[in-house]
Amino acid sequence: MSYYHGIKTSEQATTIKPAVNTEGCLPVIVGVAPIHLATDPAELNTPVLCYTYAEAVAAFGYKPNFGDYGIAEAIYTFFSLYGVSPVIFVNVLDKSKHKMAVSAAQLVVTDHTVTIKADVLKDTLVVKSSEATLAVDTDYTASFDDDGSLVIALVSSSSHYSDETLTVSYDKIDPSKVTTEDIIGGIDAETGKEKGLEVINTIFTKLGVVPGMIGAPGYSDNAEVAAVMASKAASISGLFKAVSIIDGSTTVAKKYTDVYEWKNKANITSKYQVVCWPMATMGTKKLHLSTVFMATQALLTYENDDIPYKSPSNKTAQIDGICLSDGTAVELGLSSANYLNGNGIVTAINLFGGWKLWGNNTACYPTNTDPKDRFFCVRAMFNWDQQTFIRTYWTDVDQPMMKRYIQSIIDSENIRMNGLVSSGVILAGSCEYREADNPATSIVDGISHIHKTFIPPVPNREIDVVYEFDSEQYAALMTA
Repeated sequence: MSYYHGIKTSEQATTIKPAVNTEGCLPVIVGVAPIHLATDPAELNTPVLCYTYAEAVAAFGYKPNFGDYGIAEAIYTFFSLYGVSPVIFVNVLDKSKHKMAVSAAQLVVTDHTVTIKADVLKDTLVVKSSEATLAVDTDYTASFDDDGSLVIALVSSSSHYSDETLTVSYDKIDPSKVTTEDIIGGIDAETGKEKGLEVINTIFTKLGVVPGMIGAPGYSDNAEVAAVMASKAASISGLFKAVSIIDGSTTVAKKYTDVYEWKNKANITSKYQVVCWPMATMGTKKLHLSTVFMATQALLTYENDDIPYKSPSNKTAQIDGICLSDGTAVELGLSSANYLNGNGIVTAINLFGGWKLWGNNTACYPTNTDPKDRFFCVRAMFNWDQQTFIRTYWTDVDQPMMKRYIQSIIDSENIRMNGLVSSGVILAGSCEYREADNPATSIVDGISHIHKTFIPPVPNREIDVVYEFDSEQYAALMTA
């Protein structure tokens, strides 16, 4: 050691670890997008994190045809109606497969333009005048209008500018060819790339964020899709948990009394599922209630410091009605809505100041009454806290198994729990290393068991007030 005379300083790592920031209820939408309208199209079966409407539209396109394009519906709901972000989108529509050819047809030119009300793939467009094939950008331009229709405009400098008819052929997107198998996905046998819902397992490694809610509007009422969604939600990347938000069928279950039977037949009974019924309306648009639920929850979580401890039930829903998929209006009173809630189904009602989501229970209710499983907000809190714990202490894995390392985790976590209690987010929480849970056989195998208690508040779903007429006080007042 070299000779030193004076004062010197050094630093060591802080024993108490601050918690990492996590996404309280980050929504993921797997579905179909009008990708032919995108200016910077996202890759097929690739998760894209979008913070703005412009980002989402550039990556996935937008067309107000929500019956065909669930991702367009989600873009409208999250960004336009609720103004909440970010959202992760995964498009499964394959332009090379989900399409159909349209034979050549003669169209009348009006004001030097022809409008095609179809989802045209521009790179397949062939425009002819008599027997001559017109050149794009020389004889004509082709662009999409706000409704997604293709407008062919003849160029004034072209010799075809005054043509009265054009013969046009093209391929067009056919979203009806997207199947439940495309949504479910899996691993591509040729490329080894994840597809559909399987992509969810790649989100953390690709984007560094963790899904909190999973939706597939337009497909989640399929029993197999719903089951796979629950499976993915229960184990994301083998580490994290989320909740899948399911739509109850409005074609099989057309009355509120039919939904419970549909739910049971479809075996939608997981604590990692929330069932929403029926659909919702906003103006002339029909929205899946699952999308509305996810947007409402995302906004509520954002407003509460990204901690999902409040229930979205009885919170304002940006809708003006509820309906079946065919547009038939649904009327639900409080007793009808409560019947749905009592069977583990979330709905919406119009009481005391406009439309509200109504229901706290996940799909496991009424079979499972464990508060951490049945109440959505409590389930979301357990998912959130486990996510936070994993991401905060991951670097402690493979550190030397010594008491001071374990104690630093315990101390850090108890400080965090005390902070959550002080801020009114949870009622109590503690973390401890118990000798009884850690036998020598586990210790020498490099396994430490930590016990944690965690008590988020349950929603006050019923307020029961007893009124009494006090006759004795009445008599006293009369004789006073």
